[in-house]
Amino acid sequence: MAKELKELTPRSENYAQWYNDLVIKAELAENSAVRGCMVIKPYGYAIWEKMQQNLDRMFKETGHVNAYFPLFIPKSFMSREAEHVEGFAKECAVVTHYRLKTDPNGNGVVVDPEAKLEEELIVRPTSETIIWSTYKNWIQSYRDLPLLINQWANVVRWEMRTRLFLRTAEFLWQEGHTAHANREEAEAEAKKMLKVYTEFAEKYMAMPVIKGVKSASERFAGAEETYTIEALMQDGKALQAGTSHFLGQNFAKAFDVQFTDQNGNRDYVWATSWGVSTRLIGALIMSHSDDNGLVLPPALAPIQVVMVPIYKNEEQLRRIDEKADKIMQQLKALGISVKYDNADNKKPGWKFSEYELKGVPVRLAMGARDLENNTIEVARRDTLTKETVPYEGVVEHVKNLLDEIQQNIYQKAFDFRASQIREVNSYDEFKEEIEKGGFLLCHWDGTPETEELVKNETKATIRCIPLEGDKTPGKCMVTGKPSAQRVIFARAY
Repeated sequence: MAKELKELTPRSENYAQWYNDLVIKAELAENSAVRGCMVIKPYGYAIWEKMQQNLDRMFKETGHVNAYFPLFIPKSFMSREAEHVEGFAKECAVVTHYRLKTDPNGNGVVVDPEAKLEEELIVRPTSETIIWSTYKNWIQSYRDLPLLINQWANVVRWEMRTRLFLRTAEFLWQEGHTAHANREEAEAEAKKMLKVYTEFAEKYMAMPVIKGVKSASERFAGAEETYTIEALMQDGKALQAGTSHFLGQNFAKAFDVQFTDQNGNRDYVWATSWGVSTRLIGALIMSHSDDNGLVLPPALAPIQVVMVPIYKNEEQLRRIDEKADKIMQQLKALGISVKYDNADNKKPGWKFSEYELKGVPVRLAMGARDLENNTIEVARRDTLTKETVPYEGVVEHVKNLLDEIQQNIYQKAFDFRASQIREVNSYDEFKEEIEKGGFLLCHWDGTPETEELVKNETKATIRCIPLEGDKTPGKCMVTGKPSAQRVIFARAY
């Protein structure tokens, strides 16, 4: 049975299959009866909840409040902002009727043709339009600004090719939508939220990211500027881990959202929007996990410590139970989530494999010899190493170990990314290097034509124009024309 739990396709053999195996076998999610949609199982949802809790706290610390807006958007709203509708048109699900009826010919239920909606409704792919139609009623004066609102919701984008967590027709996310009195304040907000996402990715997910600006062709539909954090997965592909958009006055003008400033003048408000989704669970898996299963950073692990007794009789179990209970109470008092698995329907070896597969950061085991010696075995998931420590000092040891594991997981991902960042100066060299994966730092002439050429010929896209690092100008690797700075190209999810 223990062997069955570990039967994952090796990453080196088929990375995509390894990922899918792991999502299924670790009981994170599964495909649903609705094509392209997923069921997030309790263990996967517990990871999402920990992400939510930490992000929600960070949003509130920066002055944001939560609200909720409708799932349905009148079709006419989508056409108010031309770039926006063009960007989402191919992914929209449309509601046309509101009632079913029994088919008199015996074909089950059918749509009632008489129940056609006066105006068709779009199932939200994102909420800018419905929110800005609402903000028109909420904003009259500079006293109503800034308006700093976030919502936790689901969205629907009718994807043709889906992968659990990474790309599904329906997914969970948060979307912030803010309104400001001037450009400078809105731009500062967009950059501030990028920093929040960066801190979350690196501090909680233990996933290093590069902050940057999207090229014009990669921008969010309807934005003037899109800021992004880009992460590198173990297979050398990039993953966009969060975006923050400066929307200018585009949506305010589309929905006529004006305010009276302190001098009595009327002007359109300035906007931002920003979001991360359940795609982050996919990023978490692909950043750290191995051929044995999940490797979860302690900050986001639903179970940070698991305790497993090894016993031959009821007397031994009773004594281990007593010792385990004391450890459990002390760990819980420190805010550490712990599970004591003394169920007798599975053997210790099976449990060890299961918790390894599920990425529990620390495993404690106590058997007859530990009772005699007053010790406990401590195993860490990130390095798969074990040690025996004195019972009395185990709580402090585990507390420090969790911090060490969090840092070690980040450092390992950071070192891997560092080994995969390369400067490339010619297009011939680029075509060779892109096959090896990783982030390629290249000069680009700034034109969408060159960007499209590279994309069509190599399947690589500009992930971002980095905000930090070397800003030395040069010559485009493709055309030889002047380039302001190196940009990051990669193949991406």
